[in-house]
Amino acid sequence: MTKFSRKRVMVTGGAGFLGSHLCERLLQEGCEVLCVDNYFTGTRENIITLLDNPHFEIIRHDVTFPLYVEVDEIYNLACPASPIHYQHDPVQTTKTSVHGAINMLGLAKRVGAKIFQASTSEVYGDPEMHPQREEYWGHVNPVGLRSCYDEGKRCAETLFFDYYRQHGVKIKVGRLFNTYGPRMHPDDGRVVSNFIMQALQNQPITIYGDGSQTRSFCYVDDLIRLFLLFMESDDDFTGPMNMGNPGEFSILELARQVVKLTGSQSEIVFKTLPTDDPKQRQPDITLAKTKLGWEPQIVLQDGLQETIRYFSALIAGNY
Repeated sequence: MTKFSRKRVMVTGGAGFLGSHLCERLLQEGCEVLCVDNYFTGTRENIITLLDNPHFEIIRHDVTFPLYVEVDEIYNLACPASPIHYQHDPVQTTKTSVHGAINMLGLAKRVGAKIFQASTSEVYGDPEMHPQREEYWGHVNPVGLRSCYDEGKRCAETLFFDYYRQHGVKIKVGRLFNTYGPRMHPDDGRVVSNFIMQALQNQPITIYGDGSQTRSFCYVDDLIRLFLLFMESDDDFTGPMNMGNPGEFSILELARQVVKLTGSQSEIVFKTLPTDDPKQRQPDITLAKTKLGWEPQIVLQDGLQETIRYFSALIAGNY
């Protein structure tokens, strides 16, 4: 590329929660951005402010089918990420993870692009190691209701490393832990969006199990910053690398904090814990800290306030 050209970056799932934030940040960094999405969970509203940017382009496309474009980098984020959405059509979820990975890796191989895979902490399953480190192989049910997503992402990681070893494709594999922030889907069934939507409407806040199970919550801006640092790092640093906030909170703690921040009158109710729901989830981020100098900067309370403002505007019809 000459000094007058821009890096051409493709983001699959670019109209989704994380993808839209990534597209926005890449444009700010001076890139040409090609957003690819089939709108299964993504929406045009997430990228509406980007449509007039001359360096932004969107293609409606399903990654389970090949795509022939010329790009320098690929961020493969395409896949429904919440249990409600990925269990809606589990066969398609597996195909998106596996066929999508094959198609995007094939494209990266053809054009010589560096490619990032948005993997997940779900590859650890219901972990027997706490906190989870990258060398842990996981404790996953291969035939459960969550397997379409968990095993699909595990298989995608396998494909990425086989393309790296066999074909020399430049890869980056990040294992994303719970992330939250503006543009989350209000009906995705994930705990942060669930609690905020219920609290803002003074509906009962639903906790599955006794609320003692723990999660770690990373604000979206921190995660996107790590995406870019990872992609800019040396090609021999492939990951897999944990990407998340190591601050650990019980689900009950989260519910109480959301009630407090929203000033809600909601009561907390308890229901049966879903099958294979992990009891603990916390990333060990030593690798990200030592290799990239990255640590999350936004504390849970501040991130929740931003997310609450977004959902408040959404409910009021002002977003």
